[in-house]
Amino acid sequence: MMMLVEYSLIFMFFTGSLVFISSRKHLLATLLSLEFMVLSLFMILFFYLSMKEFEVYFSMMFLTLGVCEGALGLSILVSMIRTHGNDYFQTFSILQC
Repeated sequence: MMMLVEYSLIFMFFTGSLVFISSRKHLLATLLSLEFMVLSLFMILFFYLSMKEFEVYFSMMFLTLGVCEGALGLSILVSMIRTHGNDYFQTFSILQC
């Protein structure tokens, strides 16, 4: 039963990374796939630490950093929408910053 859970969590991570690689149009879709990958990594870490009977304090630190990463991505998205009007990558140029 545990092998099925492990394989499904690994499948979740690779699905999130596949969406992250293939998503090139919207910044919001890219940020959602990154959050999905962080969530699947958190679940993998939590189950691994629970099975080995280690402290799960590190998983809470990882979750805190994941939330900070999400807040930073959301602030970049809001800033991009305010300056450019949408979240398309085609209208955003690195040279304009």
